Amino acid sequence: MIKLFSLKGQQKDGAANSKSGMGPKKASAAQLRITKDINELNLPKTCLTEFPDPDDLLTFKLIICPDEGFYKGGRFTFSFKVGQGYPHEPPKVKCDTMVYHPNIDLEGNVCLNILREDWKPVLTISSIVYGLQFLFLEPNPEDPLNKDAAEVLQNNRRLFEQNVAKAMRGGYVGTTYFERCLK
Repeated sequence: MIKLFSLKGQQKDGAANSKSGMGPKKASAAQLRITKDINELNLPKTCLTEFPDPDDLLTFKLIICPDEGFYKGGRFTFSFKVGQGYPHEPPKVKCDTMVYHPNIDLEGNVCLNILREDWKPVLTISSIVYGLQFLFLEPNPEDPLNKDAAEVLQNNRRLFEQNVAKAMRGGYVGTTYFERCLK
């Protein structure tokens, strides 16, 4: 004989467990979208990604090795932290490599419009990768985080180029010491 009341009780217990996180874990919208973005990521030959924890796609590193421009031959690492609000909020991106650049300050903050006010949910990780790569090809002194580097770029391109080379080799630019970042 089937005991209807005990079955209903078991169903209620099962529903309560799944609501409290005891049942199978559902992927968040951010996890689903980042999985899609990573699967569709078609990196240029100058970029590669590293996932310190292969089970955590929300935290990863991007390495950019420009093959032209002021930063040719350098190796620059960026940390990505994708929040639960993604894709409605942009990921947090920091440059782990100290770099002499008008759009990246000495703490690693990056001035890229799509990481701030111009972010839209239709943008992807790929959009950010190409935006960061473009910063190395065409530094923008009009919207600087490192005002000293921007001023030098605007007033004396040759000195800017020398400062970038000095910083990438490892050395002082003014009173700031830069670790070697040549590949």
